[in-house]
Amino acid sequence: MKSRWILASLGLCFFLAAGRSQEQSVDSGLTAHEWGTFTSIAGAHGEAVVWQPQLGKDDLPAFVEHLRNNRFKGGLVGTVRMETPVLYFHATHPATVSVHVSFSDGMLTEWYPHAVSNASEEQLRSPLPDTRGSANELGWNSISVDPGAAPEFPVERATSRYYAARETSASPLAARSPNGVQHEKFLFYRGVASFHVPVSAIPMNDGHILVSNLMHGAIPQAILFERRGGRMGYRNLGVVQNSSIAEPPELNSDLQSLTPDLEKILVEQGLFADEAHAMVETWKDSWFEEGTRLLYLLPQSFVDNVLPLNIQPKAATTLRVFVGRMEVVTPATEKAIETAFSSNDRATLAKYGRFLVPILQTMIARSTNRSRTNQLTTYLDSAYRDLATQLTARN
Repeated sequence: MKSRWILASLGLCFFLAAGRSQEQSVDSGLTAHEWGTFTSIAGAHGEAVVWQPQLGKDDLPAFVEHLRNNRFKGGLVGTVRMETPVLYFHATHPATVSVHVSFSDGMLTEWYPHAVSNASEEQLRSPLPDTRGSANELGWNSISVDPGAAPEFPVERATSRYYAARETSASPLAARSPNGVQHEKFLFYRGVASFHVPVSAIPMNDGHILVSNLMHGAIPQAILFERRGGRMGYRNLGVVQNSSIAEPPELNSDLQSLTPDLEKILVEQGLFADEAHAMVETWKDSWFEEGTRLLYLLPQSFVDNVLPLNIQPKAATTLRVFVGRMEVVTPATEKAIETAFSSNDRATLAKYGRFLVPILQTMIARSTNRSRTNQLTTYLDSAYRDLATQLTARN
């Protein structure tokens, strides 16, 4: 009996030691850097509202993999569109890593290279799955990281924003798929979720905006941006601790002045200069389009909570820099959209793209005039018809 107890104790000690060894497995020659965007739209009371962020046209190359039922009629519903997270590895030697990411209250909808999704058959069959309460996951197993490799990366669409993320010094990756080995400069994925966004933005009649931090801990940095036709401007709000009233930016700036400032902020958060440049190049046509929006940095602790990431073996450093983007429906935006609808100015309406429907819904929720509400509802019906036509053409 005593010998059995000794053997059992030795076995337990070995198991615990092995577990600690596995937990502490760190590759000192491996650095992981990730950037991405959480996009939302502020509703009538400033909070992030539910919308259908996938209604916009697909801007990804054909080789990017999709959730099998990612062409949901009308798209997924959620408060957040997680856009273009890319995960870079910087290695001093060839290495093999496994990466696992999960999305709280969300679904991971696109990715590259090949990954394994845990989406259930029920979710895949549903024409409009509910992201609330879900915890969709993706796994990349045995990714080869080789700093000395120089593979050819796939190119299937010349005008996609996807390719700008490759312009960095990150180590090339290789992943096995059912169709052979796939090469890329990063791990890419996207998704839709229904978690609570940590900020709110309420426009005021004088053009000022009440910006509130809804989380414990500070928002590291925030920028208020506005564009009206060819005129644009931005105001750096600095750290957002609680609530503050932001003055509207003067529309006397240009992208040549904004881009370096934004890249500098991203570098200060830890991204390498070429990574910060790649992020801004990827999103500058979207971040700086028509309208008013709040751009803010999210603490890594927030990102780790809603988007847990596990890398084995662990990198010596894992940095995650995510920018929150919140569209704000200001009086100027309301006036521009009503004027465009009344004059059938389709070019102006097209500038608001996938945000047009939720903007109209917010305008209706704010309206106190019955006649105006009815007119806005007519505009909303027209926007829905246009979307239905686009979806039919796409599918």
